[in-house]
Amino acid sequence: MLSAASVVFGLLSLSSGVHGAQRTVPQSPQFVPLHAASPGQSISLTFGLPPTNIDGLHAALYDVSDPTSPNYGKYLTKAEVEAFVAPKAESVQAVTDWLSKHNIKSKVVSPSGDMLRINVPVSTANALLSANFTEFADKQTDMTLVRTLSFTIPQDVEQHVKFVFPTTQFIPPPNGNEALFKVVQPPKSALTKKATPPSECQTEIFPECLEDFYNIPSARATNPGNNLAVSQYLGEIATEADLNLFFQDFRPDVTPTPNFTIVSVDGGVTSGTGTLEASLDIQYTVGVATGVPTTLFSVGDASAFGFIDMANFLLQKNETPLVLSTSYGFNENGFSFDVDLAESFCDVYAQLGARGTTVLFCSGDNGVYSFSFNSSCSATEFGPTFPSGCPFLTSVGGTQGVNPEVAASFSSGGFSNIFARPSYQESAVQQYFKEIGSTNAGLYNTSGRGFPDISAQSVNFFTWIADELFFVLGTSASTPTWASVIALLNDARLNAGKPALGFINPLLYSQGVPALNDITSGSNPGCGKQGFPALAGWDPVTGLGTPDYTKLLNLVLSL
Repeated sequence: MLSAASVVFGLLSLSSGVHGAQRTVPQSPQFVPLHAASPGQSISLTFGLPPTNIDGLHAALYDVSDPTSPNYGKYLTKAEVEAFVAPKAESVQAVTDWLSKHNIKSKVVSPSGDMLRINVPVSTANALLSANFTEFADKQTDMTLVRTLSFTIPQDVEQHVKFVFPTTQFIPPPNGNEALFKVVQPPKSALTKKATPPSECQTEIFPECLEDFYNIPSARATNPGNNLAVSQYLGEIATEADLNLFFQDFRPDVTPTPNFTIVSVDGGVTSGTGTLEASLDIQYTVGVATGVPTTLFSVGDASAFGFIDMANFLLQKNETPLVLSTSYGFNENGFSFDVDLAESFCDVYAQLGARGTTVLFCSGDNGVYSFSFNSSCSATEFGPTFPSGCPFLTSVGGTQGVNPEVAASFSSGGFSNIFARPSYQESAVQQYFKEIGSTNAGLYNTSGRGFPDISAQSVNFFTWIADELFFVLGTSASTPTWASVIALLNDARLNAGKPALGFINPLLYSQGVPALNDITSGSNPGCGKQGFPALAGWDPVTGLGTPDYTKLLNLVLSL
């Protein structure tokens, strides 16, 4: 799992001054100011403009995603989505006029025009925003960020600007995961099937195990309109050479090895030595969703805005991918002081869902304490991950073991402190609260969006990385597994003349429970706390459960 370091900040304060609306944050002890940023240093700033009708977009998303709606599966066009999100003309005028007064020209960086970007020297940014951009060092990671503790927007412009990034947002990019162990020899049963499931599947995972556990077909997908996308950050890349080794060892029934496509976004790498996350994601999408055309999107900007750029890159296309799998994330508390940015981040996935994309994110690998927590265990409340709390995507947790399959203790889960609980999961979450009573009282937000939504095996996945074989664990493994399941279900629906599944949460919570394997044992402890227990029904460790492809297929073909 790739994660982001924790940032603890006070809530963003907004106060009106003589010259405009000043936004400030207190300095975090995690970030140490080094020196003023060089005046001639270039800085890229993105201005988010308020959308015209974001509530309308949300309503439309739920309408096309509700299996009881007459509009189920009737996804919106590119133009229809953009009409909801586009800013008002007066907002565009106000912001561009303000920038023009400073001889600054902006560039539109979103399909709907709700995001404008400028590249200017730090001295110009300071003058424009009455800011003091400074280079800060992160004591936990030794990385540096150029940020300001305050900035001001003129009063006549303030209502037309939702956020400016990067300014007061101290959100480090994701960090790499070291949850892997070198393996010398692949299991013999991976080469010749001898049992169902092979005995090795008790402690280690390869595609044959997932096929047997979850009734996933090994036959090739056949619909030419099907596809699957995987997003990568931090210079992560997968190689055909490693994929060939993976297929030789674990999918010898498929020859030749399928190809995958690499697309660069924001200057992302397109070649190099295979790395952990990208190799895992590609091998367990191409290697499980047999025959589904798969594209790796390599994103060069690993900041929070790189994720938004990635979504906007897809949204600018006339056709969006049918499935998007992402095994990266952040700590939600890093966004708590800029809820507008968090909402805009979440809304790009609502746009994708409205156009028919199933968006999957891993829930994280640190139980109830987010991606990383204070090693001294000084945390006073559970730490939700981001963007798993976004109600418009599907969060994937982790399990392990066979007969019984139980929760993986690292599976992140809990309740958002930013996003309210959506109606589609209200009943399931209330039932869970009824079962746990006062357990963990005061440690989490009882009105927040609960996550994860679903889960799958996540421990000891055989993965070839740079010509060496490793075990990898984490919800980074369960997420591409579910992406493959959805892609194969889409294949069946497309062949039956039906649309792809799109945003699946309303379907899963309303009709999908009987088609899932309920996980009722285990918990996600952390920092001396017991975490949440996995119980019958939904729980914030394994969600609604793991897939049964055969049952899910019967369900989705009946709609």
